Amino acid sequence: MIDSPTAEPCCEPLAEHSISTADAIALAPAFKALGDPIRLQLLSQIASAPEGESCVCDLECGFEVSGPTISHHLKVLREAGLITGERRGTWVYYSAVREKMAALAALLITESSTATA
Repeated sequence: MIDSPTAEPCCEPLAEHSISTADAIALAPAFKALGDPIRLQLLSQIASAPEGESCVCDLECGFEVSGPTISHHLKVLREAGLITGERRGTWVYYSAVREKMAALAALLITESSTATA
């Protein structure tokens, strides 16, 4: 299971073995969090930031939703273990938890996707 940001991916790919109940329970919130287009875009912006982190002030631009709605989506991503936040003065800077993203990706790898990579 994934309990820490430095944990190895928890599971073998779904195409090779059935996932355990415990692993499914541990990973489902992250997959659920990514099921929303705004959250998926936010994670993409954070993960692709050149500095490795994004200020919430930069993330609020480009969406047709209010600041509190963006904050809600960031909270869901944080609770799912996909991002971390650090307050600096009045702003919060977010970073992607790459180990969690790698665990989700590793679970979805299929034989054909590894052959073409």
